[in-house]
Amino acid sequence: MPSEAYEAVIGLEVHAHLATRSKLFCGCTNGFGAGPNENVCPVCMGMPGVLPVLNREAVEFAIRIGLAAHCQIANYSIFDRKSYFYPDLPKGYQISQYEQPICKGGYIEIPSDGGKKQIRLVRIHMEEDAGKNIHEEGGSLVDFNRSGVPLVEIVSEPDIHSAEEAGAYLRELRALLRYTGVSEARMEEGNLRCDVNVSVRPKGSDKFGTKTEIKNLNSIRFVEKATAHEIARQIEVLESGGRIAQETHLWDPVREETRPMRSKEFANDYRYFPEPDLPPLRVEDQTVEQIRTSMPELPAERREKLTRDHGLTPYEAGVLTEEREVSDYFLGVVEVGLKNYKTAANWVMTEVLRVVNESGKSIDGAVPPAAETGALLKMVEESTISLNAAKMAFPAMCKSGKGAAATVGELGLLQVSDEAAITAACDQVINADPAKLAEYRAGRDKLFGFFVGAVMKAMGGKGNPRMVNEILKRKLAG
Repeated sequence: MPSEAYEAVIGLEVHAHLATRSKLFCGCTNGFGAGPNENVCPVCMGMPGVLPVLNREAVEFAIRIGLAAHCQIANYSIFDRKSYFYPDLPKGYQISQYEQPICKGGYIEIPSDGGKKQIRLVRIHMEEDAGKNIHEEGGSLVDFNRSGVPLVEIVSEPDIHSAEEAGAYLRELRALLRYTGVSEARMEEGNLRCDVNVSVRPKGSDKFGTKTEIKNLNSIRFVEKATAHEIARQIEVLESGGRIAQETHLWDPVREETRPMRSKEFANDYRYFPEPDLPPLRVEDQTVEQIRTSMPELPAERREKLTRDHGLTPYEAGVLTEEREVSDYFLGVVEVGLKNYKTAANWVMTEVLRVVNESGKSIDGAVPPAAETGALLKMVEESTISLNAAKMAFPAMCKSGKGAAATVGELGLLQVSDEAAITAACDQVINADPAKLAEYRAGRDKLFGFFVGAVMKAMGGKGNPRMVNEILKRKLAG
């Protein structure tokens, strides 16, 4: 059977650290970058006799995610013990949720073939993270800073059918997490991790194939590559007459292939039972509504706003809204009264994001305030400076921290719009080359560009291009 005759069936399990001030069941600081075992206490290290106390902020953050993903928020949910042994799990079990999670159902909407597609969710549940093993020459150590950090696990239905859709789903989910302010969602720091369940089946079949789980993918690019590789691997196995084993795989980014890690666990392997040290979690409707009214504008709403109110293309709106800080910056740029939203969008997507990416800083620390960038573009719009002059001024503004007007003045970039000065420059250029003037008047229209360039050079590049063109046309016409 040719590979085109198969369909991939993909579900994602995404773990996101919540950006709470403290851990899920104790008062230890929840933060990235501390020295090993600095943010620990008897509770998160699993000492005998300690009791967990639920973090209210973490519950509110989980509800925010659920509302953003169109979930049903449970008024009654319970925590469970998920038992398994691993060196960085000090209690020998993890406090999680299983059959009665805080959020059920819902969906994430992604672009698909010029339209939109809903990826349904099974649930969003809360749980604590484990610690981190550090393997060094001569032995292994455990850092418990991450132990007890609050997580949500977002489990999708198997509605994804390609590596590209998996990437689009993750990008939209990451944007939701950041826009709602519940997580930094930085995969490079480990606070957003993804497990991918992949199977294939003949197209048209409604039966699921045997799935492989790819664990702990820490970049969207790796998710896309690992998923594409696993789809191809499974099709190759089936086409050669083999059978797919239900296994957990790891992704090798060097060889760009998956490899078996262990046979796949099932829910009964974890021996789930209700956590005896925590009462059921009860959330009143009033609390949910209070959180709902405090929700910010979400990525889909902002994309619609940018296309509807600012005339941007879906692509431009997508790039600008991938990060909330970038879309906030764009809206701040156009607030100064710019008429050309396209120019502002292109400037943010190119000049601004280039500086941000090259500096490695946040947008606030890398580029001038949005109002100053808007003021610079306003000068271009009003022909006070040229676009090239703006591109000279912007890096200087980033470096000095000075405003647009001060920088343009210091660099002497103001355009000359004085009609007498431009007329004099045009006369000078025309009189200096009578042969070219004769050729132009004889019908060689392409020479107009030569005259424009000569006038701009004579004026040190500061002549108002519109006025230069208008005056030259009159002069050359005789």
